[in-house]
Amino acid sequence: MLFSDRQEAGRRLGARLAGLAGQDVVVLGLPRGGVPVAAGVAAALNAPLDLCLVRKLGVPGQPELAMGAVAEDGARVLDERVLREVRVSPEELARVEERERRELARRAERYRGGHPPVPVAGRTAVVVDDGVATGSTARAACHAVRARGAARTVLAVPVAPPDWTARLAGAADELVALATPGHFFAVGQFYDDFAQLQDEDVVALLRQHRPAAGPAEQVDQEVRVTAGAVRLGGRLTVPAGARGIVVFAHGSGSGRHSPRNRFVARGLNRAGLGTLLFDLLTEEEADDRANVFDTPLLAARLTGAISWLRGDPRAGHLAVGCFGASTGAAAALWAAAEPGVAIAAVVSRGGRPDLAGERLAHVRAPTLLIVGGADPTVLDLNRQAQARLTCDNRLEIVPGATHLFEEPGALEQVTGLARDWFTDHMAAATV
Repeated sequence: MLFSDRQEAGRRLGARLAGLAGQDVVVLGLPRGGVPVAAGVAAALNAPLDLCLVRKLGVPGQPELAMGAVAEDGARVLDERVLREVRVSPEELARVEERERRELARRAERYRGGHPPVPVAGRTAVVVDDGVATGSTARAACHAVRARGAARTVLAVPVAPPDWTARLAGAADELVALATPGHFFAVGQFYDDFAQLQDEDVVALLRQHRPAAGPAEQVDQEVRVTAGAVRLGGRLTVPAGARGIVVFAHGSGSGRHSPRNRFVARGLNRAGLGTLLFDLLTEEEADDRANVFDTPLLAARLTGAISWLRGDPRAGHLAVGCFGASTGAAAALWAAAEPGVAIAAVVSRGGRPDLAGERLAHVRAPTLLIVGGADPTVLDLNRQAQARLTCDNRLEIVPGATHLFEEPGALEQVTGLARDWFTDHMAAATV
């Protein structure tokens, strides 16, 4: 045997990677077996430990044979050779992928307990597993880490097949293996103790290595938010000791200067919640009215902004909520239905949640719908949308308020309702 157990493998791998000590490094273990190895590496490098959640796509009837893998950030890698050989239909592949993405979402909640992922943007990300077999899982992991903005990616394992660098060429900036023995059949053959780990083991290791909270000083400044291929103007406010941060999804083409959303944001700031107001559309895009109702586009921008936020050291440690107005509410709920996005709570103000369509049934974030009592059409649409929600949810009606909540005291009621909803649910997410 090459290794007595995963702990020994982690210590030895950490020694091999000692040259990274002192750099801005985050170590990401692949659950479950890669986490104790990653813990040893993190300890050796004095670096934070987190997860890179990836699930193998097993061939129907042969689950141990990987036809690809999916990651929590939406990345997918397929092994076209295996797909051709076993003749898996697109429908079979879709069913397997849907099942594994549900499991990814479950594991993200189970392992992190509401804590956001450790930011990797601009850092060296060391992706660690207990070994490489086919390489599809490792490739998906590296792809996901790059998508989160890592400056450099290192894939490190104790053991791998002799041809592993050819299989994974281009997956990471650097590939490190302690051993590449011949006659490689399975990772477990090179461990004396290769016992299956439980979820509780992963949770305990993360708890031991959880990084300290971010800076205590207040932040209030204009920012440029990277969301996919565009950079959008925004305003980031993080009170000292913030208990969470709320990302605003504006509707009807409005942006970060919306007076109503700025009013609500100030109320949330006074309650100790951070806020990010940003433009979902560029100026050119906003000129096309159809973009205002393009829910997938708006949701993608929102998801990208959340990913950017989690890479910011001033706010990346905070639980994230979403406040959506008008069509922005549909974008917030659409994003909240994405596996692995980990939104702690959603509030909709005069929103169009119905535009999230079938995604409503997949929302897991506690959701508050706020509608004016004198806005009958939107109220009816919210009631229909609420009937499709399966998460913890509530509909609040502000008496006498019209769609824009311009009546005296109406916006104050919205702010109070949103403040209480976010405060309650973000506190639960950070326990």
